[in-house]
Amino acid sequence: MSSGLNMSRRIRRTPYTDKVEEHGVRGFSVVNHMLLPKAFQPSVEEDYWHLREHVQIWDVSTQRQVEIRGTDAARLIQWMTPRDISWAEVGDCLYVPLVDERGGMINDPVLLKLADDHFWLSIADSDVLLWAKGLAIGSGMDVLIDEPDVSPLAVQGPKAVNLMVNLFGDTIRTIGFFKFAWFEFHGTQQLIARSGYSKQGGFEIYLNDSALGPALWDAVWKAGEEFNITPGCPNLIERIEGGLLSYGNEFTRQNNPLECGLEKYCQLDGTITCIGLEALQKIQKNGITQQIRGVLFDGAPCPACGKPWLVTAEGKQIGQITSAAYSPRLKRNVGQSMIARDYWSVGQKVTVHSSDGIERNGEISALPFN
Repeated sequence: MSSGLNMSRRIRRTPYTDKVEEHGVRGFSVVNHMLLPKAFQPSVEEDYWHLREHVQIWDVSTQRQVEIRGTDAARLIQWMTPRDISWAEVGDCLYVPLVDERGGMINDPVLLKLADDHFWLSIADSDVLLWAKGLAIGSGMDVLIDEPDVSPLAVQGPKAVNLMVNLFGDTIRTIGFFKFAWFEFHGTQQLIARSGYSKQGGFEIYLNDSALGPALWDAVWKAGEEFNITPGCPNLIERIEGGLLSYGNEFTRQNNPLECGLEKYCQLDGTITCIGLEALQKIQKNGITQQIRGVLFDGAPCPACGKPWLVTAEGKQIGQITSAAYSPRLKRNVGQSMIARDYWSVGQKVTVHSSDGIERNGEISALPFN
């Protein structure tokens, strides 16, 4: 299998890369300087239906952990995010926007609280480790920051619970959504969270010890054989339909959490202190000029969206599609775009200018798509 990538130590393999190659991976992307499998099934559509109906195993080791521990760990994390983390308990997973001094999005990780002075940030694709180190050193905070040997393996799909019961026992059913607990594997204690980058339900096993990667993959595979398990990866169609955003695609550091529809995760009343608080308060007061929306549009299945496509209405550019795919369930193309305020109402008629030169009629939709 040729990935098209020129491999070197700068592009890190994962504890599961040998396994995904054995299972016929058809390509990789690179996230956080590490290989992310991008395709297994003959088509994205076949993978989409399988994910919705059965169970898949995903190598998502690219969700690197930024470990922050020490006396000032909670204080540093609160400084990095406008979300109030003071109420979080050990065992909680919190989706937290990280922002810079202008309120721009640095990352949108999941925060795992391991202890009052010990946290993991499970990050999207940006160098949070170096940013956190710089903040801690510059402010003189008493923390240790590192990237631990933790490599998440996701089990996603409606049959994920039954698979995980086969492997870890009935106690797995007691983990609440966006919660985690510890389970034994090969004489070690491993963190398992009820979470994942799909809307179909599932778990993420935060494997601590890369040497156990092949054994964990094989154990999950064996436990899932009766449930028609296949290897998989985050599915573009399912992600767009589910309203799941991708850092670097739907938003970057040029966007703020309010534009990204994340205002519910922002405590802007002054009861917490974070980087960019004043900037976000000003943005909230003045009102945002654009916000993320779904776009439903007509025509034959659209091509891959490698570069943004213009979205127009009344002869004006009102946004740009940043992710798009044909939905075999909705029988239309679906996309995500930041849309100008005067045109973001659901049902607003728009034109999508796709890269194949076709102008496609469409309308604004809420996220997630129904």
